[in-house]
Amino acid sequence: MTAHVLMVQGCTSDAGKSTVVTALCRWLRRRGVAVAPFKPQNMALNAAVTIDGGEIGRAQAVQAQAAGVPPHTDFNPVLLKPNSDIGAQVIVHGHAIGSMDARDYHAYKRVAMEAVLASHARLSMQYQAIVVEGAGSPAEINLRDRDIANMGYAEAVDCPVLLVADIDRGGVFAHLVGTLALLSESERARVVGFVINRFRGDIALLQPGLDWLERETGKPVLGVLPYLHGLHLEAEDALPREREVREAAKLRVAIPVLPRISNHTDFDALRAHPQLDVHLVGPGETPPACDLMVLPGSKSTRADLAWLRYAGWDAAIAKHLRYGGKLIGICGGFQMLGQAIHDPLGIEGEAGSSEGLGWLAMETTLESGKQLRQASGRLVFDGATVRGYEIHCGISRGEALRAPVCVLDDGRRDGALSADGQILGTYLHGLFDEPAALLALLHWAGLRDAVAVDVRALREASIERLADAVEAHLDTDILSKLLGVNACAV
Repeated sequence: MTAHVLMVQGCTSDAGKSTVVTALCRWLRRRGVAVAPFKPQNMALNAAVTIDGGEIGRAQAVQAQAAGVPPHTDFNPVLLKPNSDIGAQVIVHGHAIGSMDARDYHAYKRVAMEAVLASHARLSMQYQAIVVEGAGSPAEINLRDRDIANMGYAEAVDCPVLLVADIDRGGVFAHLVGTLALLSESERARVVGFVINRFRGDIALLQPGLDWLERETGKPVLGVLPYLHGLHLEAEDALPREREVREAAKLRVAIPVLPRISNHTDFDALRAHPQLDVHLVGPGETPPACDLMVLPGSKSTRADLAWLRYAGWDAAIAKHLRYGGKLIGICGGFQMLGQAIHDPLGIEGEAGSSEGLGWLAMETTLESGKQLRQASGRLVFDGATVRGYEIHCGISRGEALRAPVCVLDDGRRDGALSADGQILGTYLHGLFDEPAALLALLHWAGLRDAVAVDVRALREASIERLADAVEAHLDTDILSKLLGVNACAV
């Protein structure tokens, strides 16, 4: 069996590639097609742990959920985690092979392409269809040499391409025509149609533009997807565009947006909760008064800790705790709460040590070999079930760990809870995703009448809405031919 392959590329970053791939995966699953998502190369700090013990971008984990299959490292064979403006940790088939600057990685791309094609070949033998997500834009002509993320991959496997543009940004026709103009003749030939994303308004007013686009390019518009409000999908990397301010909220939450913030999807359940006002506090903003502060994960913990101090968060945290507020640290944020962070091997940057915030009696050392595992257990102070995953190099040691937050099903103890009950730290990503754990943590934070929210159910409902949008707004006859639905659906 050789899979039908369709690639979704975008005119810009955040054009909707991840969303369209997710929608197509669920649409195909509804038709009984065994489908796999695929992203050859991803650059993202939001990662998920796979069934085979590696890590991939979170967007591919969501797409796997849409396809009804467990996430696997073959779904995202090359993952880049930026740790500076010009460098990144390079993860191949789920495991870090080291850090490279942009020039070194460019030279390494030939090897990376071998990994991409090996994963593609394995998936082609296991699935009936593969829906592929590009990265950034194929019109980035400075990156065309040795490209493995967009047309370089499409040319190598000889697959058709859908081009997606975001009309909410403005200039949608310029995006589409300009992108085509910057492609080579063979690349233009494999673009089989356009999808316009995030449209709001009267479609009749858009129709003359769609007619012009088809005449100008000779390529069909497969449909116009509406702006779907209230979707609960884990982001590939970008932070939420808009903050929903809830004036009647009963609990105020403040989260610093670290320069190298990782796995900010940890807070999706908080943002979805109707009783919470969640403020992602960006650079230049003063840390606000709140009931709960949460320090997120970081790809460069010592550098982000220095940034926290520069931005005045150390003083704000001290004041917050002095007035009885609660504080949670997750992964890198947990490490920051200790007395010191040591990086003798220079895993996350220049080798050395940093003084921690000093709120927990522990020290952390970054060691070679990343801890990658899915985990479940119970909160010590409540007994509620908690499920999540671990992605970290740091090993923490100290007296604070004698009072853990969780006892895990494999017998390990995770995290630390301060003696006064104000501070909680954990290595567990997805801490708030289990409804019982979310309720317990909100009770701990002071919201005694918290309502239950199941973010996983919200995510599943959002995926169903996306598949409905494919049915209602895209040309499913063309999609069926491209993906072999009539030939292989049961």
